[in-house]
Amino acid sequence: MRKKRLLLALPLLLTACATTPPSSVENACRIFREKPDWFDASLAVEKKYGLPVQVQLAIMRQESSFKHNAAPPRETFLGIPLWWRESSAYGYAQVKDETWDWYKDKTGNWGADRDEYDDAVDFMGWYADMSQKTLGISKWDAYNQYLAYHEGHGGWQRKTYNSKGWLVSVARKVDANARMYGEQLRGCRHRLNSSPWWWPF
Repeated sequence: MRKKRLLLALPLLLTACATTPPSSVENACRIFREKPDWFDASLAVEKKYGLPVQVQLAIMRQESSFKHNAAPPRETFLGIPLWWRESSAYGYAQVKDETWDWYKDKTGNWGADRDEYDDAVDFMGWYADMSQKTLGISKWDAYNQYLAYHEGHGGWQRKTYNSKGWLVSVARKVDANARMYGEQLRGCRHRLNSSPWWWPF
């Protein structure tokens, strides 16, 4: 009976592990050691779109803290939470409904889900590619990539972020985290590429 219960519980445990945020978000090597499938997905996006892995991580950390079901707070009335939320943004990449539909329509990735890491980073890569082609923003420029990600292409062109000091500060933080992750990855990337995930770094 105990063995049967264990077998029944195993899929639930695996699902929980797959969706739980990394235990440490300060170190890219530890993130990918804990989530080897994330490294495979991020590497595939880097090869497909040219968006560096460290920029993917920095934007995702800012947007959702690596929570698969992250969502904005609910609207309130007299301090009482209402049914609807402040925005339709959802998932790892905090993408709004209409933007996600645009992505699926342009890429044909109709089965994509915002709460799946591989789909979320593919969206990031696609959007950064659009930002580079439309606005000329380098994919290595985490600061401006994030501003275009947050404000949209039109907002970035109009420089709407200039009136949002808090957003400029956040973009600087994203840039600093991307640089930190990049430095960390330089020390462990070869092992992530070649070693079994259980090997210590």
